[in-house]
Amino acid sequence: METLIIEGAPALQGRIRVSGSKNGSLPLIAASLLTDEQVIIEDVPGLIDIEIMCEIGFALGMQVSLQNNTLHLYSSSVNRFTTPSSLTNQLRASFLMLGPLLVRFGKARISLPGGCSIGSRPTDLHLKGLAAMGAEFELENGFVNARADRLKGSQIFLDYPSVGATENILMAATLAEGETVIENAAREPEIAGLCHFLSSMGAEISGIGSSSLKIRGVDSLRGTGYRVMPDHIEAGTYIIAAAIAGGEVIVENVNLEHLIPLTSKLNEMGILVKKLNPGEVTVEVPEVIKPVNVRTMPCPGFPSDLQPPLTSLMTQAHGLGTLRETVFENRFRHIESLIKMGADAFVDGTTISIRGKNNLVGTRVRAYDLRGAASLVLAALAAKGITEIQDINHLDRGYENLDLKLNNLGCSLYREENRAEKLARIS
Repeated sequence: METLIIEGAPALQGRIRVSGSKNGSLPLIAASLLTDEQVIIEDVPGLIDIEIMCEIGFALGMQVSLQNNTLHLYSSSVNRFTTPSSLTNQLRASFLMLGPLLVRFGKARISLPGGCSIGSRPTDLHLKGLAAMGAEFELENGFVNARADRLKGSQIFLDYPSVGATENILMAATLAEGETVIENAAREPEIAGLCHFLSSMGAEISGIGSSSLKIRGVDSLRGTGYRVMPDHIEAGTYIIAAAIAGGEVIVENVNLEHLIPLTSKLNEMGILVKKLNPGEVTVEVPEVIKPVNVRTMPCPGFPSDLQPPLTSLMTQAHGLGTLRETVFENRFRHIESLIKMGADAFVDGTTISIRGKNNLVGTRVRAYDLRGAASLVLAALAAKGITEIQDINHLDRGYENLDLKLNNLGCSLYREENRAEKLARIS
């Protein structure tokens, strides 16, 4: 267990580059199972989740090489259809292997996945969609056993615009017989990214970017080269960091079209995100930040992944603001740490209320999930004194070199390994 030590930062100065999208990269690794030709993916972030997904592919027989943020994948030697539970239990996105394995082998055995404990994220929509295409499923000892001859196109309506279910059905439909229509499909940027990736492999997809995707199955897909989109959640986190700490920061590799829900709310708070050059933005912060009311929703609504970071910013607003969480029911564990740091906040059901302009004070807190960990780092930038954030390994699942990037902006932060664990290992 590592601890991140952060001293309340001065105003930030410099440039910070957003890495390629984690959530955009993970489905591309799974989709590479759909071809026996080489796939090259550029700007893949060096993260724990990426490493786990690559290890799952390797366990299936995939040839995997990741160097300098470029991923080379070659699936011609894949000869296994069972994912190892020791890996899938660590990563929610591992369930995205289901659709590609099913169309490749006509069968798949997938361990039920794990990941951040931020609430229930059931797999039933994945299974219902694939079942509509002819797949049969059996649950056995924590595994999903799937079987199907060649899947057949179908009209599928998702009860909820699940990102993962949309991705799984979309990948399977590219090699299914006939046309598949996914209604109420998720519209997150990563879905469009996956569509463009599959299209570059020869898939026939229309309605990209909308809630109605049409996929006409083809006989085979080819290899491709592709660059991952910028991570809009990471970009939003750094924009919020600049708003909290002030100074002059230029955030590079940003797609502002993916951040409209955030920039709209920041505008309400009086914070302006200004485009400088293509892919570059800066942040202008008023003397008085206004409170705001936010409700998380699936895209194109305000993203749940930015709720914890925005919570930290709202501690610096003048007045009472609220955040209502409608996507994940257990995404509030960072609040107890913010309160420990002096925030005037409380949770009532699915709503967080925050009376801002508190003088946060550094103390020892604990991170429980990825975005909650990011929110504590941001709060520490505004806090007086030193903040110690335990279990900071959560950050490594979604932010590439975050501590190094913030250090380059003038922050004072470093990692410290748990002394007892270090001594135990040495002895």
